[in-house]
Amino acid sequence: MTAPLNNTERIFDIMKTDVLWLSPDMQVIKAMRLLLDHNYSCAPVISATGELLGILSRKDCLEAAINAHYDKTSGGLVSAYMTKKVEIIHWDMDLIAAANQFLNSRYRVFPVMDSGKLIGQISRSDVMAALVQHHDARS
Repeated sequence: MTAPLNNTERIFDIMKTDVLWLSPDMQVIKAMRLLLDHNYSCAPVISATGELLGILSRKDCLEAAINAHYDKTSGGLVSAYMTKKVEIIHWDMDLIAAANQFLNSRYRVFPVMDSGKLIGQISRSDVMAALVQHHDARS
């Protein structure tokens, strides 16, 4: 990974790298427990070869929980409930561009990618906090 060409803070500077990731063949009930235990709103779903396959959100899990309740089952696999069309953000995007991407999206968290590899995760809150910090530093 190369450094950005200018001094503007980039997603790489504020993203979280300690990301919980899920397997598509994991039981969705286990995935729900992990999301709840770690207080994450979502987690990327990664193949055995490291490919980003989707994302599992708490909203996705709510459907699985209802199905598990009525069917008295484990709810099935993560792959059955994950969102397959994933909106990503690139590691070298600047804060303003990232804020605009969040404004134009229904998602609250994006996987951060570099050359097709998952390297982190960024949330609306992360971007907002960085923008507020910049404002405070200028005041």
